[in-house]
Amino acid sequence: MTDVKLDMQRIPRHIAIIMDGNGRWATERGKQRSYGHQAGVDAVRKITSECTRLGVEYLTLYTFSTENWNRPADEVAALMGLVLTSLEDEIFMKNNVRFRVIGDTGRLPLEVQDKLRQTMEHTAGNTAMTMVVALSYSAKWELAKAAREIAAEAKAGKIDPEDVTEDTVAAHLQTSFMPDPDLLIRTGGEVRVSNYLLWQIAYSELYFCDTYWPDFDERHLHEAIASYQGRQRRFGKTEAQVEQNDLTQDNKQER
Repeated sequence: MTDVKLDMQRIPRHIAIIMDGNGRWATERGKQRSYGHQAGVDAVRKITSECTRLGVEYLTLYTFSTENWNRPADEVAALMGLVLTSLEDEIFMKNNVRFRVIGDTGRLPLEVQDKLRQTMEHTAGNTAMTMVVALSYSAKWELAKAAREIAAEAKAGKIDPEDVTEDTVAAHLQTSFMPDPDLLIRTGGEVRVSNYLLWQIAYSELYFCDTYWPDFDERHLHEAIASYQGRQRRFGKTEAQVEQNDLTQDNKQER
């Protein structure tokens, strides 16, 4: 499959992906953009299976942003139809994957909402990995929603504004049930985060590649993880502090 060597002890716990390039992939082949989105589903299957095999605990996929509602109506309709057909039991049950969704799902067609709910209920007992689909999602919408909720609690006297902390905000985010991403991957050649998990990726490692999402396979995933493993995550500390902490942890494990 690939000759990329991975440290299986340092697999990212949570990988988030901006699956970009479906439309351009199709256009370059003389096809309609919807053809690229369908090909992108095949890539989701491959990457989901491989992430499960590697021991990734959470995989979050940016599927449809709130800004995507501004795309041509026929493309939006095609994407909504694809959501319905791509939520197959096989991809989840075969890999023991739990399904979750984040985003303003109330804007979605009712049949899509029903399918999302059914899939979440059916896969609730799966334990190998959690796949999270960001659908009708944007980070600014998420943060504004959290701010409204906190403000309402303060107005009702349930919380003192002076007691609002980072943990308070995090608890009101759509992603409160999972850890922040360790690694953010964006395919398709663009170098931006496009209103995706802005709070959560504050200390994520970022990886950008030119490969369009339909062509992103296990080898590309391994290359992204290898890049992640080659970095030192300092979280504001100095390099020397991190190295000393790693040494201390190693000594504890040896005892």
